[in-house]
Amino acid sequence: MTDIGQTLREARMRAKIDINDVETATKIRAKYLRALENEEWNLLPGPTFVKSFLRTYAQYLGLDARLLVEEYKRRFERPADDGPPLAPSLRDRDRERRGVPTPPLVSSRVLAIGGVVVVILAALWLIGHFPGGGNGKNNTQANTPTTTTPPAATTKRKKPAAATPALASLRLVPTGPVYVCLIDDKGNKRIPGQTITPTTPQRTYHAKRFLMTVGNSQLSMRVNGKTLAVAPSTGATNYVITPTGRHTRPAGQGPNCG
Repeated sequence: MTDIGQTLREARMRAKIDINDVETATKIRAKYLRALENEEWNLLPGPTFVKSFLRTYAQYLGLDARLLVEEYKRRFERPADDGPPLAPSLRDRDRERRGVPTPPLVSSRVLAIGGVVVVILAALWLIGHFPGGGNGKNNTQANTPTTTTPPAATTKRKKPAAATPALASLRLVPTGPVYVCLIDDKGNKRIPGQTITPTTPQRTYHAKRFLMTVGNSQLSMRVNGKTLAVAPSTGATNYVITPTGRHTRPAGQGPNCG
């Protein structure tokens, strides 16, 4: 597919949106938006933020956010490293400087086993030195205390909420001859009441709102990244299309392309 950054930049420039307006709407800093468009992933905080910012920016521009995130994961995401080794302590560094070998570290498991052994030996000593103990008549079972280590608390990082796109995106896909009247929120007639066919060149339109009338159901449309069909009807169907989706309007409330 086209490069991720190029796809974002071209969509923004087609919609004539300044990057500072995107920053205001999405709450993503402009330098991070430019890093996404230039695919400078090393300038972003990390893979989690890259995917979150990419998803939010794509939705704002009316692009398929899931497809762009999957493309980033396929091309750039790598398994996480195990992390840097622990730094040696001051005492260990001093031993190395003086040429004294560093004693091997004792694991917590060995220390725990040693503690249990000490407790058992102490219990046996008490049984043998107090009355009633060690004569073979009373069998006393030593209860070995066990300790459990609570799991380390995990901190879940909240993902930034997806911002609502400022513009609606619309692309028409006729499957047969169909009458279309399409007007944007500024009154511009994007399709001034004409019959389009599968051979008619089509493009993606962007605006804050569209009013549209279609003459029949021989048409599907791509609204904000989702493909929607037109329900069969005995007459024309009116729609209003916004960044939040597509809604039908009653007869007589469609656009006027006359």
